[in-house]
Amino acid sequence: MKVARAYAAPKRWVSVFLGLVLSICTFLVHSQPVTDAPVSPTVSVTELPREGQETYQLIRKGGPFPYEKDGSVFGNRERLLPREARGFYREYTVRTPGLKHRGARRIVCGGLVPRNPQTCYYTSDHYASFRVIVEKR
Repeated sequence: MKVARAYAAPKRWVSVFLGLVLSICTFLVHSQPVTDAPVSPTVSVTELPREGQETYQLIRKGGPFPYEKDGSVFGNRERLLPREARGFYREYTVRTPGLKHRGARRIVCGGLVPRNPQTCYYTSDHYASFRVIVEKR
């Protein structure tokens, strides 16, 4: 009987050790920094919906904006845009005709000077996807 117990203890520790190793590996895989997701599709300003063009022009003028949340910091929690320091991105509502709420369409711009952003992105699906806004194509 003592022999059987002597083999049971190492088996139990091997299982615990393997479980610990797998847990650490899983943690390491999930804790790796996300690389900047490529935002390759583009849309020209003239291809934006009319309301998007209006919002884009308001951004360039510095407002006034029709929605209270316009110009607020966009956190990029989805990590679909290139990684930047908090406060780099700001979001603006693109009005959707017929809706009484803000809807899903937004323009997100990044840069140190909100009135003169380095880059802007358009999303029609509430941050599920983005397209880079280009001045001309």
